[in-house]
Amino acid sequence: MFYQHIRRAALNHHQTQHVAVFSTEMFAHFLHNRCLSITQTSSNIELCRLGKCINNTQLLITDVLALKSVYRKFRYSLITVRNCRQKTIDAAELNTSKLVELLQKSAVEHLTTYRQLQTRDIGSVATIVTTDFEALHAYKRGEYQRCLLLSTQNVHKLLYATHTASMFTFPMFIHMFDDDIVSITALILIVNPACRRITVNVRITQLTLSLYLMTKCQLTLRHSVMSLVRTLDCIDVTQRRHPAFHTLDRLILKMTERKILTYIT
Repeated sequence: MFYQHIRRAALNHHQTQHVAVFSTEMFAHFLHNRCLSITQTSSNIELCRLGKCINNTQLLITDVLALKSVYRKFRYSLITVRNCRQKTIDAAELNTSKLVELLQKSAVEHLTTYRQLQTRDIGSVATIVTTDFEALHAYKRGEYQRCLLLSTQNVHKLLYATHTASMFTFPMFIHMFDDDIVSITALILIVNPACRRITVNVRITQLTLSLYLMTKCQLTLRHSVMSLVRTLDCIDVTQRRHPAFHTLDRLILKMTERKILTYIT
């Protein structure tokens, strides 16, 4: 009702269509139980009543998420949701591609600033490049020439560095990588779920990422065999410099090497 009032008063919209965000009854239950949670009082009776309501109501996805927070607050056993629905939105009504693009661009800008701060603060003891996220974003956007230029510059700077920076693939940056790196990360976690708690297993160095991106761009742009052979030499140097417990780095380097050899032969 508040949303409809804003549309009428502020936006001069007179439509009164239903807004598919929360179901009215479920949202009322949610607010009531949140008020109880603030006073730290027991609400088992209310939650049982809520459970009955769930079984008789078609829920929106947002209803389920809200209710989950209520159950977690009271350490209440989860209730199976039998009816869950989401309003179908016509693609013509909602085009999020531009929004996603702007959000990704903003994220890359902030991450690049973070790299610049790293360089300022610890650049005296470690070699850090500031364009690794930018190169990764360029590759995802299909800007292969720009990605190749940035990645090649990064490889030349990092190849013989003693200490370098890295980034996590899982969970926070997994959406930034392509299918190959996502698949390798997933396989590691499937084989040994405990790897989630050992950061080195889901971490990739700037050098490994730069070599991978450089190789993918060279293959996409059909560079010469001699160019790929030089990249193989860099991969060989990097493999010898990474210890055995750098699981993800070594797997990605091995995969990158295999891609080049398959292309050459």
